Amino acid sequence: MPPIDRSRLTDLIAAEQEVYTAAHPRSRELFAQGSNLFGRVPMTWMNKWTGGFPLYLDHARGNRISDVDGHTYVDFALGDTGAFAGHSPRPTVEAVARRMGDLGGITTMLPSADAQWVGAELTARFRMPLWSFTLSATDANRWAVRLARLATGKPKILVFGYCYHGSVDETFAIPGPDGKAQSRPGNVAPPVPLDLTTRAATWNDLASVERELAHGDVAAILTEPALTNIGIVLPEPGFMEGLRELATRYGALLMIDETHTFSAGWGGATAAWNLEPDIFVIGKSIGGGIPCGAYGITNEVAAAITSHTDAGDADIVDVGGVGGTLAGNALSTAAMRATLGEVLTPTAFEHMIDLATAFTEGVQATLDEFDVPWSVSQLGARSEYRFASPAPRTGEEAAIAHDDDIDAYMHLATCNRGLLMTPFHNMALMCPDTTRADVDRHTEVFREVVGALHG
Repeated sequence: MPPIDRSRLTDLIAAEQEVYTAAHPRSRELFAQGSNLFGRVPMTWMNKWTGGFPLYLDHARGNRISDVDGHTYVDFALGDTGAFAGHSPRPTVEAVARRMGDLGGITTMLPSADAQWVGAELTARFRMPLWSFTLSATDANRWAVRLARLATGKPKILVFGYCYHGSVDETFAIPGPDGKAQSRPGNVAPPVPLDLTTRAATWNDLASVERELAHGDVAAILTEPALTNIGIVLPEPGFMEGLRELATRYGALLMIDETHTFSAGWGGATAAWNLEPDIFVIGKSIGGGIPCGAYGITNEVAAAITSHTDAGDADIVDVGGVGGTLAGNALSTAAMRATLGEVLTPTAFEHMIDLATAFTEGVQATLDEFDVPWSVSQLGARSEYRFASPAPRTGEEAAIAHDDDIDAYMHLATCNRGLLMTPFHNMALMCPDTTRADVDRHTEVFREVVGALHG
């Protein structure tokens, strides 16, 4: 098909921007008053919402968000998986209220029975026998990287270009032209050159992985089972199995981060695809919106760590805390128990994955109808379209496929029609409260706005 008419796109953006601005005077007013906040928002990434100013929250429940101007939206962003269980799921709210009110004790530096229940549940889902808690997946990743170095005696980690592991310094690396890891564009003030801490490989390219492992200094391969936050880039057949084999052969640990790929199923991609990590990380979604995270390790990794602590080489009791005194607090563990036990159940996953399949089929039907050179990928309860066809197979290809103007148009147009997509990409997530009518509404809106652009 012919390339997009950029002047037409500019006109469409201007029209949608006018509608957005007129519909949200209170949000615009609050944004203008935020002079005491860096970037005028509580977190600077909130400026990624398209429209010149973000919507301001009034209330949210299930998969609905209402803003301060009185508009209610079907929410497919769901806090970028932080609200994967839906906004304020009843069992989580009741458990948190009970812990804060009747029981008391939000954070006490004491263990709770809830924590033991959650540990057993995480083992059942993700197969790792030993667990420890943090306040985010970023915290879990940071500490687990250090544990991997301790267990193996090796200094570096291997990551993939445009992977997502929170704000961990070592992970903002891409392969340079000479193969040496270099900082990703836009990385904020890395403390040291990335090649000192990191080796970088290309997703879906086992030869690039082996080339970096051959140096003999990699403690762990840190990866998602599918790249996220840069579009969904699925692993090709045999890739994840190849990572396991290469890690074992070269004496590195395989560290799998399922913070976003938990959408693959009740036990994440680890259970769905029969993966065998040495270290496992998860966060956000398991607490129903209450800050939490966790990492799991095998008995073999635990033994390697213990050998160093017993010898006095490391003190994981006193200086090994991550997340400070709040990690594993009673409130977080109560929220995790309720969310995992009563909300994100096998039945819920079946419902959510079915809806994501319908969502994906709806997007694909529109792309086919208008012969649009985009692609859509699904990962369980998660679906995302990318402005490229065929679908990108590496992080670098996915990054190149980004288009700021099309992205702005799609987000403004869907928002103006009552749908919220994830602000920094085009990801849609289903939760237990999402309905087929919600998905059908997206299919209708997607066809309308893509048709206006390409029809």
